[in-house]
Amino acid sequence: MTALHLLVLAALLSLAMGGAWLYESRTGKSGWVDVTWSAAVGAVGVVAALLPSAGAEWWRQALVAVLVATWSARLVLHLARRTLRHGVDPRYQALRREWGEGAELRMFGFLQSQATAGFVLVLAVYVAARNPAPDLRLQDILALALFAVAVAGEAIADHQMQRFRDDEANRGKIMDRGLWALSRHPNYFFEWLGWLAYPLVAIGIAGGYWQGWLALLAPLLMYYLLVRVSGIPPLEKHMEETRGQAFEDYKRRVRAFWPIPRAGGDVR
Repeated sequence: MTALHLLVLAALLSLAMGGAWLYESRTGKSGWVDVTWSAAVGAVGVVAALLPSAGAEWWRQALVAVLVATWSARLVLHLARRTLRHGVDPRYQALRREWGEGAELRMFGFLQSQATAGFVLVLAVYVAARNPAPDLRLQDILALALFAVAVAGEAIADHQMQRFRDDEANRGKIMDRGLWALSRHPNYFFEWLGWLAYPLVAIGIAGGYWQGWLALLAPLLMYYLLVRVSGIPPLEKHMEETRGQAFEDYKRRVRAFWPIPRAGGDVR
């Protein structure tokens, strides 16, 4: 792990989100912010995985690069399709209204904070790719299985929600079927789950590679952001304002994040 590598990776992410800010401020199409972030983290993650390293195994570097590229490609395609239909993200619109006259500068800082969060995720990719263990371990196999479940689960949740939104009969209603009957945000849950794969690849239980433990920062940060900051809170505030009592009833039946049925809940 070199300081120059990390500096370059951080700079690439900062430039990407600076470009996202410039585009959003000029067009108002805030939906492209998340598309840009997902693409930037994926592209910089691939670079991070494949940067030359004397102690790394080439096949593990390639494996980790494929994981982050797969995650990014699926998410970018999903978000781009959604943005092409709607163009704006209500979360960013709400922030601009809240910030008022200082919105431009604060939005720039906010998107740079997203670049910082992206760097933490890329760091997990970087250290996972450089685990010097020479052989394929059970941990690596478990990581692949966990990643596959996470990507499939998020894709299913997104598809279920898109089908619901495409049906005009559901306008103004709450999506509470399929995976959305188990969690109010199953897509966020599976997004978080996927980042647990990188610590599994990175950490050497036998010791000798302390840097691998840094990969735990990725799922910890992702949980914090999704559950406490930029994921669930602003989205649920928007739902409370637009869906009223129906959303309150949904909240009583279904947990926000963990897909665990509530005792006695009306889970359909």
